[in-house]
Parts: sequence; structure tokens; C-alpha cells
Amino acid sequence: MSRQWHTSEAQAARYADGSLPEPDAWSLEKHLESCAGCASRVSAAVRGTAAGAVLTDVRAAVLASAVREVPVPRSARLLWAAGPAVRGAWSAALLLVAGAALLLGQFRGAPEARMLLLALAPVVPVAGVALSYGPHADPLHELAASTPGGGLRLALTRTAAVLAVSLPVLTLTGLLLPASGAPAAAAWLLPGLALTLATLALAPLTGFRTASALTAGGWLCAVLAPSPQEIGARLARCLDGAPAQSAWAAAVALSALLLAARRTAYDHTD
Repeated sequence: MSRQWHTSEAQAARYADGSLPEPDAWSLEKHLESCAGCASRVSAAVRGTAAGAVLTDVRAAVLASAVREVPVPRSARLLWAAGPAVRGAWSAALLLVAGAALLLGQFRGAPEARMLLLALAPVVPVAGVALSYGPHADPLHELAASTPGGGLRLALTRTAAVLAVSLPVLTLTGLLLPASGAPAAAAWLLPGLALTLATLALAPLTGFRTASALTAGGWLCAVLAPSPQEIGARLARCLDGAPAQSAWAAAVALSALLLAARRTAYDHTD
């Protein structure tokens, strides 16, 4: 049938009562997609049937329910989005790292307690990011990622939750440990942020868990291998002084730029 035709009152009535032949009904339904006048005529015919009264009641009930629905507070939505980032194995690992460092420094007076903490601290938020985004972390990941608040926005929300928990816990732990020639307790913050942003930038290419393994593994190899006995000297080179911290600041800026440039890639990231 041509798009130029219009349905008659009789045809609309036959469609409403179900007596219109199926091919004609399909053609009419296709025509209604682009013809407001015929759509109104058919709607009026349907409302005149017994089913029309039922549909009217259902519509009224749905509208009344929507009016009564209590809007979800923004804080509640934020907590739901951040939830997977601060629960489960990662939270336990964070407490384990901080608690082990405190025990090592308190009960044995080990001078290397802060150095070990500084070696591990930058990879703790990386692990948190890896465990907080994707189907392995959230049963509703596919649904959440397809919403306007999904993708990079959701990943950044969960990353912020990880950093908001790990930064104060690990920094305070470092302040409670004896310095013993180790870098300052907050010296790990820029490296930790740089590794976290690098993981986010790399994730669309490799997936979150592979990206975190690459960034965290690279850091651990740099400070612990090949000889853990030289950890103090390697940490000093990586963390101490303005040149080292400036290099990490530049890495933060570069990772942030790469992340911004590839933000649309998060529409397809697991």
C-alpha cells in the first residue's frame, strides 16, 4: 500500500475489533507510524471497544503510580554507583596491607615497615579499580554501562570511591610508622594516582584486569626486583625529590589527557 492512503472509519473499527485481515493490519500499523490523523482515528476506535476501557484503566494506574513515585536521592544513586568499588576482597586487601605494616612497625620495630608500605601502596588503588568495574564486579554491569551515567562516568565514580578510601588510610598508616630513612608518608600519592589513571586509559584496549596487571606489575618490578634488599634505594629514586615527583605529576597529566581522548572507548569496555 502507498503511504498516501488514509484509513477509513470502517477499517479502523475492523482493526479495533480484530476482524481486519492480518496483512491489512500490518500495513495499517506501518502507516500509523507516520500518520498522526489515522493514529488518532484508530485510537478512538480502540477506546470504543471493551478492551479500550481496560487499557484506559491501566494507563490511569500507571500515571498515578508515576506521580506517587518517590524520587531516588542523588546521594543514594551515587552510593549505588560506587558500591562495587569499596566492598569485597579489595577492602579486605586494603586493611590487610595497612594492618600488616602497622604490626610490622609496632611490634618488631622494623625500620623497613614504611618502605614496604610505600612499595605496595601505589598498587592498592589500581587493584581496587580493577575489581570495581566490569561484569565480574557488578551483576548489573551491562545494564548500568548502557545508561547515560555508564561508561567512563561510572568508571570514574568507582575510581573516586577507591581513592577516597585508600588515600587517607594508607597515608595515615605511613605517618604512624617510623621514617627510618624512607621517603615521606605521602610520597606514594602521585605515583598511585598516575598508575590508576594509566590503568583507566589502558583498560579500553586490554580490559581492566589486564591493564591493572600491567601497571601494577610494572611498578612492583621496578621497586622490588631483582633484589628486595635494595628496595630503599629504588624507592628513593622513584619517590624522593622534586625531579621524581615532577615526573609523576607529568605522568598524571599525560594519563588524564589520554583518558579524555579515548573516553568514547568506554562505551564498549568490560
